[in-house]
Amino acid sequence: MTQDGFAVVPESIGRPQHLVVVAAAIVQQGRLLVVSKKAAPEVFYLPGGKPDPGEGPMEALARELDEELGVRPLHPRFLADVEALAALERVPMKMTVFHTSISQVPRPAAELADLRWISGGEPDVRLAPAVQDQVLPLLRQNGLFA
Repeated sequence: MTQDGFAVVPESIGRPQHLVVVAAAIVQQGRLLVVSKKAAPEVFYLPGGKPDPGEGPMEALARELDEELGVRPLHPRFLADVEALAALERVPMKMTVFHTSISQVPRPAAELADLRWISGGEPDVRLAPAVQDQVLPLLRQNGLFA
């Protein structure tokens, strides 16, 4: 309570405790597709984004891949739920990752600055910590990425 009798409400009340994200792990010819955003072009992430209210993970994945890359996911399969600090927003994040192929050649659109196909060892590509520390090892562990 403050001196004037009103309660002090923490800023986090009314906001989710973590960021919810759906992402695609797209591997073709031994390379993983990663994208960077205009807001942080130096950091590469998995393509995807936040579900809209009432939108399920698969719907969000399809919408985000269409908006960002002009592609559709083909045969998406759940890979993992990853928890980490979001690289751009710097808040706790829960990212549901689907391994999928895509309908055609991707082209960056919407808020994307760039896309790259990586082998995982490129010195000039700075990956978001969740991708580097959790997704790449999961893909390798499951035999989906060399």
